[in-house]
Amino acid sequence: MVSAVSVSVSVQLICIGLVLFCSSSSCLVRAEDAYRYFTWTVTYGTAAPLGVSQEVILINGQFPGPRLDTITNENIIINVINKLDQPFLLTWNGIKQRKNSWQDGVLGTNCPIPPNGNFTYKFQPKDQIGTYTYFPSTGLHKASGGFGGLNVFARSVIPVPYPTPAAVYTLLVGDWYKAGHKALQQILDSGRPLPPPDGVLLNGQSGLTFNGDPGKTYMFRVSNVGISTSLNLRIQNHLMKLVEVEGSNVMQNTYDSLDLHPGQSFSILVNLNQTAKDYYIVVSTRFTSADFTAKAVLHYSNSQSSVSGPLPLPPSYGLDGSMNQAKTFRWNLTSNAARPNPQGSFHYGTIPITKTYVLANSAPTINGKQRYAVNRVSYINADTPLKLADYFKITGVFDLKSIQSSPSEGPASLATAVMPASLHDFIEIVFQNNENAMQSWHLDGYDFWVVGYGSGQWTQASKNSYNLVDALTRHTAQVFPNSWTAILVSLDNQGMWNLRSAIWDRQYLGQQFYLRVYNPIQNLANEYDIPTNMLLCGKALGRRL
Repeated sequence: MVSAVSVSVSVQLICIGLVLFCSSSSCLVRAEDAYRYFTWTVTYGTAAPLGVSQEVILINGQFPGPRLDTITNENIIINVINKLDQPFLLTWNGIKQRKNSWQDGVLGTNCPIPPNGNFTYKFQPKDQIGTYTYFPSTGLHKASGGFGGLNVFARSVIPVPYPTPAAVYTLLVGDWYKAGHKALQQILDSGRPLPPPDGVLLNGQSGLTFNGDPGKTYMFRVSNVGISTSLNLRIQNHLMKLVEVEGSNVMQNTYDSLDLHPGQSFSILVNLNQTAKDYYIVVSTRFTSADFTAKAVLHYSNSQSSVSGPLPLPPSYGLDGSMNQAKTFRWNLTSNAARPNPQGSFHYGTIPITKTYVLANSAPTINGKQRYAVNRVSYINADTPLKLADYFKITGVFDLKSIQSSPSEGPASLATAVMPASLHDFIEIVFQNNENAMQSWHLDGYDFWVVGYGSGQWTQASKNSYNLVDALTRHTAQVFPNSWTAILVSLDNQGMWNLRSAIWDRQYLGQQFYLRVYNPIQNLANEYDIPTNMLLCGKALGRRL
C-alpha cells in the first residue's frame, strides 16, 4: 500500500555543537559528523498519480521515496534491499563521493543489486551543502519512481547567507508517463523514440497544499526529477528569491518565473507578504510540444478564501530569454561554502586549462534503430563494471581510445566509451548541441563552473564571452537548441565517473561515457580502497577483494 504523501515542516535550529531537527511529528538532537543508518526496501506498488492506476516503484512503501535530510560531512549508511524482479541501483545525484566512486551507484562502477539481494552504500557529503536528489540509475526505473529529495544542511559553525526560514519544503517536479518503465523500455529497445509524457507531477501528485503563516519566509528546495522535460515554476502573486543552486550560494536575485531542466535543483525563498488567501503554485512544460501544467496551493494560515483566479501565465520569454536568465545565476563570492572560506577564494578563472574537450550530441540510427551518441560514439554497457575492470586489471572491457575528445565526421558506432584524464588536471568541456531540442548534461563526482552559453557553433573566440569571475558551480548544465554550453572542471576526485545526458531516454540509448580520472600511484589520499562488501559480477565474479 502506498503511504500518503505528506508535506512536513523541517526546521533547522542551530545550537552550540548540536543540531536540532524538528518535523511535524518529532525532534531529534544529535552531534554533527555523525553516522546515520538506514534500511531502504525497494518494492513495486500501485498508485494513480494522474488518475489512472499504475505500477510504481516504492522505497519503504513511499512514492516518492523518503526524503533524506543530512548535514555536511555526516556519514550515511544505507542498506538497499531490492525486492523488484529486475536488478537495481540508486545513484546520489550531485553528491561528489569524494575519493569514492565505488559508491556512485551506476553500472560503470557498481554491479546492480540482484532481485532479493542487497547492497549497503556508505558515503559522506564531504564539504557539501545544498539541494540534491537520488534516483534509480538502472534501465528506465526512474520513469516509475524510486526517486527522492536529498538535502544537505550546513554545519552549525558555517552560517548561511540568509535568515533561517520558518520551514523548509521539498518540491520534486517532473514529467510523468502512465505507461510504466517496462513498457517505456520496450519502446526504446525496439528502436523507437519515446512519445511525449502524459503529464507533470509535484511530489508524486497532481495537486497538494503547502501551509504558511503571513509575514514569514519559507524555503522551497525544488528538483526536476523527470526523465526528459524542461519545466517552469511560478507562484501566483509572489516573487521567488533564488538563494542556492546545487550547492552554490548565489546572488539573491528575485524572479517571477524560473526554468528548471532535467536533473537540476535549486532553493528559493518565498515571503508570504500578500493578502491572506490561497495562491497557485504552478509547474508547466517548456520547449516541448507536450503542453502540461500541474498545480499546488500555497495556503496562508489565516486564509478565508480558496484558491481562485487565472493561473499565473507561463513566461513570455523564449529560448534567448531562458539563456539570459541562466546567465543571471551568479556565485555569491562573499558567502561561505561548506567550509569557512568564501566561495570566491578559489579563483578558477586564473587557472591554466590543461585540455579542452568538445562534445557534440547526435541522434543517429545504428543497425536500423534509434540511438543517441557523443562524438559519434553510442555507449553500451559492459557485463563488467568499468571500475572493477580497472581495479582488477581485466582487459577487453573498455578501451581508452574508444571516443575522441572533439567531434569528427563519419557514421556513429557502438562502444563502451571511456575517456582518459589525469588527476589534478583542470579541463574545459564544451557541450555542442546541433539539434533543435534542449539538452541537459550531468557529471558524477564533481561540480563544475558553468562559464558560458552561446548560440551556434563554439569556437576559440567564444572564450571571450566566458564568465571567469563569478560563474556558479553546479552538477547539471542545460544546453539550448543549436547552441553550446562551456564548463570548467578541476579534476580533484580520482575515479571512474559517468558523464551523461540527464534526459533519460538519451542516456539509456547511448548518450553517455565515462571519464577515467587516474593517478598511477595508488594512495589513500587520492582514492579509498575497494569496499569489502562490493558486489562482483561479469568478469570480476569470483575475484578476491
